[in-house]
Amino acid sequence: NDLGKVCRTGSVRVETRKSLQKLPNVWHTHGAISGVLKEEYHPLQALLSMFPGGSITGCPKKRAMEIIDELEDQRRGIYTGAIGYLLPGGEMEFNIAIRTLLRQGNEISLGVGGGITIGSQEDDEYQETLDKAGIFLGGN
Repeated sequence: NDLGKVCRTGSVRVETRKSLQKLPNVWHTHGAISGVLKEEYHPLQALLSMFPGGSITGCPKKRAMEIIDELEDQRRGIYTGAIGYLLPGGEMEFNIAIRTLLRQGNEISLGVGGGITIGSQEDDEYQETLDKAGIFLGGN
């Protein structure tokens, strides 16, 4: 949906749909989407059109972002932001920073979380968050 705003009609493709990846402490799903950018847009505009990612905000995106701003008492910084590269020819690849450890001076912050749905169970979501943080905290 986000790429459709800046890509040529019919060019947006799902390259990988919900591929499952085993990580040391959790299973992770990811996907890859591509599109051919309309000539009037710069590659960075494509990135901005998708930011923040729908997998982070939920739907509808605008209202979900408003609720996040109401509930969270501090800015996320790089956590749930975009990390990647942009080549001179316009090719780029970015990932959403969903598990981050950031050091600024003497302060260290850890960002982890999970997707909450109507079927989520509080204890299960809490455990999943601990499992994801475990890789940074010396857990399995």
